[in-house]
Amino acid sequence: MSLNYKVKKTDKVIIFGHKGLIGSALLKELNRRKYKKILSVSKKKLNLLDQNKVNNFFNQNKPNVVIIAAARVGGIYANKTFPFNFLYENLMIQNNIIGASIKYKCKKLIFLGSSCIYPKKWSRPFSESDLNMSNLEKTNEPYAIAKISGLKLCETYNRQYNKDLPKLITIIPPNLFGPNDNYDIKNSHVLAALIRKFKIAKLNKLKKIEIWGTGKPKREFLYSEDAASLIIDLMEVSEKKIFKFTKGKFSHINIGFGEDYKISDLVKKLIKISGFKGKIIYNTNYPDGVKRKLLSIKLLKKISPSSFSNIIKKKSKFDYYIKKEYLNFSKDTIKKFEKNSTYNLPI
Repeated sequence: MSLNYKVKKTDKVIIFGHKGLIGSALLKELNRRKYKKILSVSKKKLNLLDQNKVNNFFNQNKPNVVIIAAARVGGIYANKTFPFNFLYENLMIQNNIIGASIKYKCKKLIFLGSSCIYPKKWSRPFSESDLNMSNLEKTNEPYAIAKISGLKLCETYNRQYNKDLPKLITIIPPNLFGPNDNYDIKNSHVLAALIRKFKIAKLNKLKKIEIWGTGKPKREFLYSEDAASLIIDLMEVSEKKIFKFTKGKFSHINIGFGEDYKISDLVKKLIKISGFKGKIIYNTNYPDGVKRKLLSIKLLKKISPSSFSNIIKKKSKFDYYIKKEYLNFSKDTIKKFEKNSTYNLPI
């Protein structure tokens, strides 16, 4: 990997996980920006858990830029039920891709992390320097450990082989939602789960909706297409510019709006959007998870002021985005996730 490479529109860019929530948004954004050589591969054609197959793919295709959006993901239920898979599979996927990217001399790599890497209890928004690898939320600890491991692989490579210049970058988004979200009843994240509950209640004229937990935790959200725009912005920033602000101390960057909402606030928004007139029941037998998970975006503002300015303008569209996804959720969406509701495990 050469020092201080700046991405070009003629570079061959590969997105792993291109059919998922953020992967599909990244594919759309790269096409919008007229990147000329965009690669993708389905998990049916390439098993990312198989190191030899991943290496062979890199040897045959020789991408210049790699984006890792592929991962084993899910909500609280899935994390609690399949902790081994969340740790093992994510470690294997990211290790294989990062290893092959280095072996076949890719020029830049973007690894998508998660806000769950930060401690469970914190009194202020998480800045990049707050990563201390302790006091993780137990409900998704295996997933968090895997993501921290990927982050540290990127960071230590930059330190050891790239003079601390961030050739391998980890992007930390908040909770994402948008087109191609996972609406499975047991494996979806909080906003997708709420949209599903309210739409099903509306379609079936239900008199009550059960919400898992107390409704008191606060979460930050970002529309997937806005997240994709920020990620590609940062991909296009030179390594020297990023180094100017990180000083080589870390290689991860938070993205988001810098504002969070109570789960109960989301419920109120969906009551208004859906016109639901029934009863809301908070089932406190289910865990809340972390009480608050807000990211500081001060570093983003320094590295890419225009990106920061653009995303702040989008903050006012949050309710619009929720309404858009609620309206797009249909009976066909329900059938799709009922048909594929089995949580497939490769091992």
